[in-house]
Amino acid sequence: MSHANARTNLFARRLIVERVAGGWPPAHVAEQLGISRSTVYKWLRRYAAGGDAALSDRSSRPIRMPQRTHKRVELKVLAARRRRKRGAVVLAAELGLNPSTVGRILARHEVPHLSAIDPITGEPVRSSRRSANRYEHRTPGSLVHVDVKKLGRIPKGGGWRLHGRDAAISVAYRHKTIKIGYDYVHTAIDDHTRLAYSEVLPDEKDHTCAEFLHRALAWFADHGVRVRRLLTDNALVYRRGTNWGWVCSAWGLKRRFTKPGCPWTNGKAERFNRTLLTEWAYARAWTSNGLRTRGLDRFLHRYNTQRGHSALGGKPPISRLAA
Repeated sequence: MSHANARTNLFARRLIVERVAGGWPPAHVAEQLGISRSTVYKWLRRYAAGGDAALSDRSSRPIRMPQRTHKRVELKVLAARRRRKRGAVVLAAELGLNPSTVGRILARHEVPHLSAIDPITGEPVRSSRRSANRYEHRTPGSLVHVDVKKLGRIPKGGGWRLHGRDAAISVAYRHKTIKIGYDYVHTAIDDHTRLAYSEVLPDEKDHTCAEFLHRALAWFADHGVRVRRLLTDNALVYRRGTNWGWVCSAWGLKRRFTKPGCPWTNGKAERFNRTLLTEWAYARAWTSNGLRTRGLDRFLHRYNTQRGHSALGGKPPISRLAA
């Protein structure tokens, strides 16, 4: 791909060919585009040899790589890894190679890290948190992820993030002589659009969760999203909560649960919780718990309508709903 300041992108190269074919002298074309005549002739030669396809960028990888590690050495490194089940430093000392060379060979062949294999058999024992089967529901409301994030409350005047751990104001809370307590951030996020609705509530009991779900579903309905399925973890309130079950039945929701021991099944909600922490809860040193709570609404507005989302091509969630 051409770099940002390149004068001869694919459009300019086609323009060179068109103008010379139309009778322009190559020197005049070079002057108009601000490039040298040798560059003009280079692209003319490539076009004559390969046509329009030859005007595209070529790989910068050399045709020959005489300094690359020989295939026999790579096979020896891989065999030693299977036999010894050790890292690059240990294998390099045994084979008389540089550790960085051994590390590159292992990475090139996608050999798993030692922490992910059994030390005796060498078989993978830790599954990757990145699933090869990524999914996204096709329509808004087809699936909504629900989760709760627990946050420590901020004492009046600010906590250790504002004053430091050794400041006098935080000494009173060092040994929990005064119970500060926790806030519970309840979140519902749509799988397709990534539209998110969150509230800071005092607990995660059945009645509280049920009331939150009702308000969240009403909020989605106001935005034209009819929720049909709900995905949660296996918390008791989601499995057997009486009020929770009533709300789900009243709205006609199909309930789904994550695979036990696999929190990444509810990955969209978990990733949103991380964004909550970095861009709201820990984005600044809050002076009170009330200020942080009120700041959640501003964050949600920016997240839904302004902040670019990597899964949506750099556009905010509201753009997918409008589309």
